[in-house]
Amino acid sequence: MRAHVRDVQDFPQPGVVFKDITPLLATPAAFGAVLDALAATARRLGATVVAGIEARGFLLAAPVADRIGAGIVPIRKQGKLPGPTVTESYTLEYGTAVLEMHADAVGAGDRVLIIDDVLATGGTAAAAANLVRHSGAEVLGLAVLMELTFLAGRSQIPSLEVTTLLAI
Repeated sequence: MRAHVRDVQDFPQPGVVFKDITPLLATPAAFGAVLDALAATARRLGATVVAGIEARGFLLAAPVADRIGAGIVPIRKQGKLPGPTVTESYTLEYGTAVLEMHADAVGAGDRVLIIDDVLATGGTAAAAANLVRHSGAEVLGLAVLMELTFLAGRSQIPSLEVTTLLAI
């Protein structure tokens, strides 16, 4: 997998090394292996819903949900969803932001696996988990393609089971 992840220096701002997964997405065998591994995690945990975090998390979560026969819920940046939403502010490695989810997207009885491309500082994952919990659903864990271990994101989400396919 690492061979299909490209480092982009100083993006989106100076000092940040962006992990570009576009080459992985363009390689069917590599992308398929990622989806298989994430789907295996979702099945093992008994997920009934997969929540994908904007934007690259959508690219992973939707096909995983399809593979396991689960629903897909988008967790988006503020102002991108129509209708009533629940919101959660968070800090990321280069700023602050707000995530939203439709207020009725999940509820009691739903077992949700959150999927994203990268676990960095843990702020985005913590915010997503809070959105799901506040809506009454059970958060089963977080599954990510990559974990930037030097940023210690797991320390922000100690209650979540984290599945990482590629630790950097």
